[in-house]
Parts: sequence; structure tokens; C-alpha cells
Amino acid sequence: METGLAGKRVLVTGASGGIGSACARAFAAEGARLALHYHRGRERAKVLGRELPEAVVLQADLRVEEDADRLFAEARAALGGLDVCAAVAGAWPPEDVPVWSLSLPRWEETVRANLTATFLTARGFLREVERTGRGSLVLVGSTAGMFGEAGHADYAAAKSAVVRGLLLSLKNEVVRIAPEGRVNAVCPGWTVSPMTRSTLEDPAVLERATRTMALRKAATPEDVARQIVVLASDELSGHVTGEVVLVAGGMEGRLLHG
Repeated sequence: METGLAGKRVLVTGASGGIGSACARAFAAEGARLALHYHRGRERAKVLGRELPEAVVLQADLRVEEDADRLFAEARAALGGLDVCAAVAGAWPPEDVPVWSLSLPRWEETVRANLTATFLTARGFLREVERTGRGSLVLVGSTAGMFGEAGHADYAAAKSAVVRGLLLSLKNEVVRIAPEGRVNAVCPGWTVSPMTRSTLEDPAVLERATRTMALRKAATPEDVARQIVVLASDELSGHVTGEVVLVAGGMEGRLLHG
């Protein structure tokens, strides 16, 4: 099916990660022109850049306002503007820490890496939309933001804010500057990626993680990337906005006890 993304100018944040790199490849397969962002994954980003030589690779710390603004200026200069943004960048702290033991520095860092970075990304992209009068933004949340995640209340709270308060506000704001502008979100569940691979390689962890899922397997990054491409496409999702698509195998919740 034709996505209409050929020639569209697309920024993918967090493109050095598993889901981000899969998004880059999926958009490239549709003929999009790409700006690929990374923060710390320089070597992975360089490998991806060699794989997709027509893409421009840009570094920025999206927790920092000046870096985020620079990223959008550089992407605009390289591509001549932006039509789509896939806000994939985020960070899951691997250590399981209940709230009564959770330090304020970790809370603040997790919120900055997930909620603040997404806000600055959305703001930067919507400033481009204000210039052009069109655009599609896809936010990446998590099932943790839908069901909670014991030991990771900081991450769950940040992702919940992304896919509820932020998303639902942005989908109403974007039409003030772009009558057909759209903002949607994808919430991956357990997905095999550099961030989770070491956890999911344990069969006992995978078995427990999939107990509330109809499809008892972890997603691939490509599973998530395809949904992001569908939501980004005005051809396939032109009348879809403010929606959250779960890519989680039919997950219904999370186990409370081992």
C-alpha cells in the first residue's frame, strides 16, 4: 500500500537505538529523506549512516534546550524543512527501585530523559509546522505509561505524561497552525532492543513478562517501526490524531507478584 512518504523530510530521534534504527530503515524504504539523531550512541549512528548514506546524522542531548533547538536548525538546514518527526528517544533505567527507595536525582533524570526530551522535541517540530502549515508527529511512549511498572515508577510516570496529557494537548494545539496536522503515539511493550536485550535473554524473565499477553513473545523493533510509519503517513492515517497504538501482543496489564 502506498504510504505517500516518498520525498517527505523525516527526523527520527534516538535513531542509534533498536527501535529508532528500525524506524530509520522503515522510512528509508518508503523513500523518505532522513535526519537521524543520536545522543551517546555515536558508533551505532555511524554504522546506520553508512547503511543509509543519503541520511544526515546529527548529535544532540535532547534534555538540553539549546541542543534540541540546534538539532532542529541543523535538520532544517540539511533537508530544507521537516514534514514528519518520530520522537523515539528515551531511556529506561534498568535498576528496579521501589518508590520508597527512589532517589530524587534518579527521578529527575528519568523525567528529563523521557518527558522533558519529548517536550523539547515536540516543541521544536511544531515550530517547523508553524512555518509550513503541515506536519505529522509520532511520540513513542511505553506500556509502562499505560499499566504502570513496579520498580520503575519514574519511567512509568514520565511515559504516562507523554501519551496522555502531552499527546492530548498537542493534537488540539497543532490544528491551530496546521488544519490537517496530526499527533499520535505508539506504546511498545516488551521489545528486543539494546536497552532490554540482556533482560529478555533470560527465559524466565520473558516467560513472566508475557503472562498477561495474548501473543506470548517479545516484539521486534520492526514491529514498532511499522506502526510509527503508518501513523506518520497522511495517506494511511490522515484522519487519525490523538490516538495511542499499543504494540504489545495484546497485553492486558502487569503481574503484581512473582
